[in-house]
Amino acid sequence: MSSTDATQIPGITRVDLQKHDVSAPGRVVIQNRVEITHEAQAVRHQHPGEEVIYVLEGTLEYAIDGIGTKPYSAGEALTVPAYTVHAVRNVGDGPAAELATYFVEKDKPFLMPPD
Repeated sequence: MSSTDATQIPGITRVDLQKHDVSAPGRVVIQNRVEITHEAQAVRHQHPGEEVIYVLEGTLEYAIDGIGTKPYSAGEALTVPAYTVHAVRNVGDGPAAELATYFVEKDKPFLMPPD
């Protein structure tokens, strides 16, 4: 899995950190550092598994279907449930970055458009 495998969204840079099979059959863990500029559009998408997010710097606003919209600042964490459509945007005064860990179904694209 490399950043080029995911849909490239202007203003969002993914730095691949690791990808490994896990003990749950048919699942992998993928971990990225994701940098999000103010220019990045809030693109609605979903993942074939859970996404666990830790905000490294700045303030990111997450809009998660069925949960709501909330800003998260550096040092805060959240989890997006599997197959839940969501979008993120940088709402802070400067750069923003997160550590994103995905526990997803193997052999499916980890970034998918909404249904």
